[in-house]
Amino acid sequence: MNLHEYQGKEILHSFGVEIQRGKVATTPAEAVEAAKQLTEETGTGWHVIKAQVHAGGRGKGGGVKLAKNLQEVEEIAGQIIGMNLITPQTSAEGKKVHQVLIAEDVYYPGDSEPEEFYISVLLNRATGKNMIMYSTEGGMDIETVAEATPHLIFTEEIDPAVGLMPFQARRVAFNLGLSGQAFKQMTKFVSALYKAYINSDSSMFEINPVLKTSDDKIIAVDAKVSIDDNALFRRKEYEAMRDIREENAVEVEAKAVGLSYVDLDGNVGCMVNGAGLAMATMDLIKQAGGEPANFLDVGGTADAERVEIAFNLILKDPNVKAILVNIFGGIVRCDRVAQGIVDAYKNMGTINVPIIVRLQGTNADIAKELIDNSGLDVQSAIEFQEAADKVQAVLA
Repeated sequence: MNLHEYQGKEILHSFGVEIQRGKVATTPAEAVEAAKQLTEETGTGWHVIKAQVHAGGRGKGGGVKLAKNLQEVEEIAGQIIGMNLITPQTSAEGKKVHQVLIAEDVYYPGDSEPEEFYISVLLNRATGKNMIMYSTEGGMDIETVAEATPHLIFTEEIDPAVGLMPFQARRVAFNLGLSGQAFKQMTKFVSALYKAYINSDSSMFEINPVLKTSDDKIIAVDAKVSIDDNALFRRKEYEAMRDIREENAVEVEAKAVGLSYVDLDGNVGCMVNGAGLAMATMDLIKQAGGEPANFLDVGGTADAERVEIAFNLILKDPNVKAILVNIFGGIVRCDRVAQGIVDAYKNMGTINVPIIVRLQGTNADIAKELIDNSGLDVQSAIEFQEAADKVQAVLA
């Protein structure tokens, strides 16, 4: 589950991470009031107006601007709220901005020059360890840094059974070229950041940039946070932060009815029982010359009602040119699934895309007869290759 910047900063702050302070506003008038309150609390004279959407690169799309007075705060907030923000990480249509973060100016003059760093904490799946990835090139896309100057990216791997050791936090500060008070502040920052990552059940914390201010404070200017969905049952306070306006509408609908659905960009919808079989089915579609339009696992209870819901979800995608139903009848009998498909088809009326149904396992032969004798425009298959050939034929 992705969070907005202001929500990620709230979590960071709760674990002792220093952050760029700010307040959320949904209208220009609220933005002005937020700016006034922020000035009273922090003394900031300028304010940064930041669009709150689940996408990076907001500044490149005009979603992050500096206001030097209250009139500019109102004008800029009015420009950003309601706009469709297009960034390198959004679709061509962009994402509508519903709220902005009014943040304090932290690039004030002082005894030293401000410096920007990149720091993220995530799981290294190759080693089974947590990893801190960091670079002196803050403020830039980490992909660009990795491609152009890979020697400027450092990693620190942490055994989850041991946790972050003090020498590792010091090594991060050393590799970032810090000394004195800034060095001490960075080691404290890294320790608090790792604590926040572990204790919030997050799958990723990305802070870009982490700022060394002109008076040697270390603060998080941005925060991109993803919470592990599987841990939300014990993190109700974080689950309440979910903004479904930022999520795919069909995926939200599927989740509400207990289906595992991921929207993709292809032309063949697939309905499968079991995640492993779903992955194999997507490979099958690719081999047949198509592109999977979705990942959809209906689970072990593929009755008529569940199948009908699944069909409706798939057909919401206008790019779908065919549907492949691939069910292995182990726990669930194939003939019951076949009857569910027939009943769902009749309930829905005409379905204007070809449907190929491959049923294998318990009572697969009976299931094939049910499909073939239903009188519906549904093609049955038993073998994987047979199903692939029929998909290829309807796409030709």
